[in-house]
Amino acid sequence: MKRYKKQFQTVLKLLLTALALYLVFRKIDTNQLLEITKTIQWLWLIPALFLFMLSKVATAIRLNQYFKNIGLQLSEKLNFRLYLIGMFYNLFLPGGIGGDGYKIYLLNKYFKTPVKKLLQAALLDRLGGLVAIVFLLFGFFLLVEIEVDFLETSGWNGLMVAGLILTLPAFWLLQKLIFKDFPPSFWSANAWSMAGQIAQLICAWFILWSLGITENILSYQLVFLLSSIVAVLPLTIGGVGARELVFIYAHTYVGISETAAVAFSLIFFLISAVVSLLGVFVKVKLGEENQ
Repeated sequence: MKRYKKQFQTVLKLLLTALALYLVFRKIDTNQLLEITKTIQWLWLIPALFLFMLSKVATAIRLNQYFKNIGLQLSEKLNFRLYLIGMFYNLFLPGGIGGDGYKIYLLNKYFKTPVKKLLQAALLDRLGGLVAIVFLLFGFFLLVEIEVDFLETSGWNGLMVAGLILTLPAFWLLQKLIFKDFPPSFWSANAWSMAGQIAQLICAWFILWSLGITENILSYQLVFLLSSIVAVLPLTIGGVGARELVFIYAHTYVGISETAAVAFSLIFFLISAVVSLLGVFVKVKLGEENQ
């Protein structure tokens, strides 16, 4: 029964991915998209790829901070190799146990760390990434002009300022009450979260430059952050289609080109896929390599 449930989830994700992409390509001018791809300045994608890799190094270090809180001492090298394997599982084997599940299985098997504590570390790692995105979104909403009346009021701006002030204290309180093993790494883990997300924003900036987009950069990055939240939801394969739909429906409110935005989103996915694919070449022997 469990096997059929996994198969059903995989088929459902594939269908939702196909539906999302269908809706995206119905909305945009595909000829214009092809013309944009012909003008890509590929050299700008080299630093974009480098920055994306750096963002994953930062988030892998964040996860290792949480591992240390539960007495699991992994070298950063081994931890990053496991992180790459997890990325590969998440993107290319969506119907399996998932990257987090596979890492939890291995770490429990070889280091006897309780599954409950490993699950908490993995969940807190995801929440830490989400908190960094939300924190940055509050700032971007203050900086970017959005053509929605209630988003340009003093009341809305006040809420954004309050969000900036309260996000981290609220997350600290959540850890204190629910994730009681992890407060010692609160500041260091969140610093790595922020570093990882800022690296992705700079990566996004290089992708935009590769497309010849030099105006409204903050607007594109705002929608990119929003799409990152949607992509976290396990609805489509690697967030494909879901990210693009966010750009499609947001473009009229922030003054960005929907076709260029879709091109940007697809390039970002390709970069993440290239990095995730590295996981298939990683081999680890946990009993021998933790040094």
